Amino acid sequence: MKSFKVSLLIVLPLMILRFTACERPTAPEIANLEPNTTLANIPVENDTIFALATLHWDGEDYDGFVAAFEYRYITRHIYFGDSLVQPWQRIDKTSQTIAFESSDELNHQRFQIRAIDDKGAVDPTPAEKRFFTYQTTFPITTLLSPVPDQQFFIIDGVTDWWQGLPITFTAKDLDFNGAVVEYAWAVDDGPWQWTQDTTVFIGPEHFSPLEGNHTIRVTSRDNTNLVDPVGDSAVIKTIRPIRDREILIIDETIESSFPFGVTYSDADVDQFYSDVFGSNFTWDFSQKGIPPKDTLARYQMIIWHADNTFSNPTDAHKLSHHIEVIMDYLNTGGDLIMSGWRILKSFEPKTPFPLTFLEGTFIHDYLHINIVDETVALPDFIGANGVGDYSDIQVDANKLATAFPYFGKLDQINIIPSRAGFTEAIYTYKNENNSNLWQYRGRPCGLRYFGTSFDAVVFGFPIFFIEKQDALVLGQEVLSSLGY
Repeated sequence: MKSFKVSLLIVLPLMILRFTACERPTAPEIANLEPNTTLANIPVENDTIFALATLHWDGEDYDGFVAAFEYRYITRHIYFGDSLVQPWQRIDKTSQTIAFESSDELNHQRFQIRAIDDKGAVDPTPAEKRFFTYQTTFPITTLLSPVPDQQFFIIDGVTDWWQGLPITFTAKDLDFNGAVVEYAWAVDDGPWQWTQDTTVFIGPEHFSPLEGNHTIRVTSRDNTNLVDPVGDSAVIKTIRPIRDREILIIDETIESSFPFGVTYSDADVDQFYSDVFGSNFTWDFSQKGIPPKDTLARYQMIIWHADNTFSNPTDAHKLSHHIEVIMDYLNTGGDLIMSGWRILKSFEPKTPFPLTFLEGTFIHDYLHINIVDETVALPDFIGANGVGDYSDIQVDANKLATAFPYFGKLDQINIIPSRAGFTEAIYTYKNENNSNLWQYRGRPCGLRYFGTSFDAVVFGFPIFFIEKQDALVLGQEVLSSLGY
């Protein structure tokens, strides 16, 4: 019994203490302290600066941590007399480059920044800095291309050759320390498409309807967030190729520039090419210039011939002057055959040959020709040997029989010493076995390019001066290889 009494004496006080502890009230929760915000001393108070300024700040919270900040600025236009209050913007950084609204000649800026702590409390006394900014002006945007009324072919989707309608633009900002930082383009009333590039391709999905007149618009933004309110624009025409006819022959041959003693007429040349290539559609370049694109859009193939020679670079053939049109035609699926006397030389009439054509030129990119040479001005060409499935051809000596100094032969033939991939030589240079100009013998003077969107054939000699029967075979074999 003694041990029980001792245990009871111990347990009872413990129970009393436990009961008393449960009845004791809890301490009140400590109130959250608001955060504090400080601003760096740059820019100097009341200084006058450019409208694009970088500000730095910091915050502290004694019972937690700063989770974010909010900033705004109030602009008072000194001369206009009005004020603008920007809304608070949340930010989790401790610095920001800000384009201050500065449309007046002098603008008073009142910048405020306040910290927000981890419990959402906001600094009730934001840090503040006051300074002035001088006026900034809108950037000026210029559309370089296309130009008004320019025509473009357009197809349903992009390919490896046609990436869309190309446009190029530029812009300038006349402010001290000003800079253009972004550009935008739009089609008709469509939305602005912002970009860092000054050359872009506009895909067909931006044109509705696909074919017709459209307005290309451009604008720009400077480093103070000012957007050119005027911009620039051009109304252009898009044309969808229908290709409902096979071949258009473009006649650039000038019969009055044939060698002395050759007296064939324009009608003679037209009939010759019509017979060789089986087309009655002939366009006289000397009278009408380059065909409009809505005409070219109807044809699956262009055959361009310029079979007269030239000695003065200013009289060189004009195909190179319209090569942008031809490239647009090829990019959207048209085929090309080009022939002529010094036809490749006419692309660089003032430059000595042999000549390497670099990337970015039509000869290199579209014909896949690396180097072009030209035989000397000594009549020696009597025909061409066909390669593979192509038949040999002979110069029509009768057409040149009384022509000084040719007398049945041709000179200044364009040959192709080096070509790139996806090409094949279809004709090679032929002269007499005892000719002193042996170095040209067997060199390619006719080339075919196999493309993904288009095929092309180039002849470095004038087809009109090939014997008619041989030319008929040439036309049949070339067209057959192209799928016509």
